Amino acid sequence: MINSNNYCVIMSGGIGSRFWPYSRKDLPKQFLDFFGTGQSLIQQTYDRYCKVVPQENVFVITNIRYKELVQQQLPQLSEDHILLEPTRRNTAPCIAWASMHIQQLNPEANIIVAPSDHLILKETEFINSLSKGLEFVSQSPQLLTLGIKPNRPETEYGYIQIDEHLAGDFYKVKTFIEKPELEFAKVLIESGEFYWNSGIFVWNVKTILDTFKEIMPEIIQWIAKGEEGFASCPNISIDYGIMEKANNVHVQLCDFGWADLGTWNSLHEVAPKDMNQNVSTHGNVLLYNCHNNMIAAPNGKLVVLQDLENYLIADTENVLLICKKDDKNAIRKYVNDVQVKLGEDYI
Repeated sequence: MINSNNYCVIMSGGIGSRFWPYSRKDLPKQFLDFFGTGQSLIQQTYDRYCKVVPQENVFVITNIRYKELVQQQLPQLSEDHILLEPTRRNTAPCIAWASMHIQQLNPEANIIVAPSDHLILKETEFINSLSKGLEFVSQSPQLLTLGIKPNRPETEYGYIQIDEHLAGDFYKVKTFIEKPELEFAKVLIESGEFYWNSGIFVWNVKTILDTFKEIMPEIIQWIAKGEEGFASCPNISIDYGIMEKANNVHVQLCDFGWADLGTWNSLHEVAPKDMNQNVSTHGNVLLYNCHNNMIAAPNGKLVVLQDLENYLIADTENVLLICKKDDKNAIRKYVNDVQVKLGEDYI
């Protein structure tokens, strides 16, 4: 029996600019089907959390411009379960906004907060881990984040250093480290003390709101004023604003085949590959002496490539992008240049 005090908030307001040109301002990556499964990332996420908490306790928080997209892709979600941010203010105000809403419905609520763009390969282990996490926060006023055992030095993820062992899979957090350079990431992995920060959080609604009141009271004060106040909130993440400052933060060590699909590189890492480590999605692709490439093309499009290695080729209706796959800052630069030189039509 699923506990009626358990809730989930799916954060789905981002633009996903690092997945440009597929992810656009009017159709961000969470609404796209990257794997050809017939489900977008947000649809997969919603179905996954409905197995952990009651369906009627799942909320989606998104930017006001994506309300209709959420309604189209999740028609089973009632309109009052779509929480609309009037403007983008990062995850700290977003989470406070949703938490205050849920507290009015159920002051005893335990809440999972999760992004809409994660890949989970081991669903049974995932459900078991979250069930343990919900039980943990229901019994103790702690802020819990899920940590993933790393299998490689990764520069696109944040890291959590474990400290005192409490019980089972639960540890007190010693420190957070944001997206390290490669050599530093190798040191973190070798130490055995660091885990990937999944960005999935679990806590009781009273615990998180009390922590906001202690550390960032201005956010609670602004949100109490409604939509107009929300726009005045600082643009700050929950990691920087709360998790790195609070003294009641714990991590649950998990292994459920997790990946954050934040970049084309991360998609290449988890997607099925051919014998030469090439990944192709949707379109028909013929490759000759090509290695370690990421190719995305529309359905029905034929792509023929020769002698390419470590490239991203992303073809859409009005944008063709060909660039080195491993340059993590390049796409952000391209998007900025396109906006400045050509306006919003290609963004």
